[in-house]
Amino acid sequence: MDGLNTLLLLYGGALVFLMHGGFAMLEAGAIRSKNAMNILLQTVLDASCSALMWYFVGFAFAFGIGDKPNKFIGNAMFALVDIDTHNTGSGTGKWIDWFFQWAFAATAVTIPAGAVAERFNFNAYLGYSMFIGGWVYPIIAHWVWCIEGWLGYGVIKPFINAGMIDFAGSGVIHMTGGLAGLIGAIMVGPRLGRFDADGKPVDMPGHSAILVVLGTVLLWFGWYGFNPASVLLINSSTYAIVCGRAAVCTTLAGAAGGVSCLIFGFARHRGWDLVGLCNGILCGFVAVTACPHVIYPWAAIICGLVAGLWFEFLCWLLLKLKIDDPLSAGPMHFGCGMWGVFFTGLFARQQYIQEYYVHGPSAAGELSKPYPWGAFYKGYNADGELVMSDGKLLASQIVGILVIIGWVIGMMVPFFGIFKFFGALRIPPEEEEMGLDRSKHGGSAYNGTGANTLGGLSPGNDVMRNNSPLGKVLPVTA
Repeated sequence: MDGLNTLLLLYGGALVFLMHGGFAMLEAGAIRSKNAMNILLQTVLDASCSALMWYFVGFAFAFGIGDKPNKFIGNAMFALVDIDTHNTGSGTGKWIDWFFQWAFAATAVTIPAGAVAERFNFNAYLGYSMFIGGWVYPIIAHWVWCIEGWLGYGVIKPFINAGMIDFAGSGVIHMTGGLAGLIGAIMVGPRLGRFDADGKPVDMPGHSAILVVLGTVLLWFGWYGFNPASVLLINSSTYAIVCGRAAVCTTLAGAAGGVSCLIFGFARHRGWDLVGLCNGILCGFVAVTACPHVIYPWAAIICGLVAGLWFEFLCWLLLKLKIDDPLSAGPMHFGCGMWGVFFTGLFARQQYIQEYYVHGPSAAGELSKPYPWGAFYKGYNADGELVMSDGKLLASQIVGILVIIGWVIGMMVPFFGIFKFFGALRIPPEEEEMGLDRSKHGGSAYNGTGANTLGGLSPGNDVMRNNSPLGKVLPVTA
């Protein structure tokens, strides 16, 4: 049966890694063509840097359980030394643990790219990618997901005998990455021309709706590894049921989020917005990632619907505050991730919690009976009486939100601040006007065609044509 569990994590990890392709397409399509190569490079760089940092220190900080474990940080298996003799606490093979958890770490690392797109210094981005992958994210993962941590529901001694439920990372991954990106966007400042002299936002549409849709569909597909495979084990009927429930609730939340944003956009602008639909779908997925295994399907629909509306409000708020986030990564990942963590404290069902956290792979904890559940439900106490929730789970979810916010701000503000102090956070204005592809990467993402607006590709970009090797040999026609 260990082989079956390994297959689940191998398949799930591969799907999660495929989400990098989704992020690449989504981000490239949602920005201007002159910066497409830059953001594609950053996405691939995130996968590479996160893998190396996860190997040397990240996995050890997150899941390393040495002879003297502690609740703050892991302390074993650096560079996978002695991995065969140490416990990772998941109940699955240690080697496949590394691969599966790296795929999640890489996701947290790549989320901020969209928030700082089109004006961020590449050297600063390289440093950020290594810093969050090797330090910021692993510490939060240790607190919530390692059995020796202190904040998660399934740890040995959870916070207030309840702990925070974050199944696949609405908080650990999406809040972390989204808030890091939002901090970066604030500190680097808006793109040139994003706001006019009166402070009103100026539209800067992306160049390809085709890429945005392709990226969204790839991310949707990858989320079936992100959430269902986070059950970690599949060698019993109980685990199989939890895995299936996670898939159903993930689907419904994403669908509801998309419809929510689509209808809201029509009500505001009297038009059906394709990009808004795509954003809403992803918002629903981000929010439900905390709890698809412990909620009813109808609750997943509520989660997605509210996530879409919350996202739209946060996007409006950022513009009012003159914060430029080209991909809306802050509202989507930080905002909707926060909503998902809070939502879990309201709608987590006691029976489903017991199925997974009492008898499942996270059953190491000393949870006090009757196992804390969502605040909106009744459940059975230790005496077998049907009573309302005592609020412990909701309190733990709120503490988890505050802890993640505090940690990310405490780490990322000084980090970005150092680069800004030395003038290395933002590219010069002339390079920004030219575009990062030409100024930093020696070419364009497109050969022979230009891509100027969110309607798709358009011919006639002489700069890109003249930079193409083919353009120097073959005659160029409009």
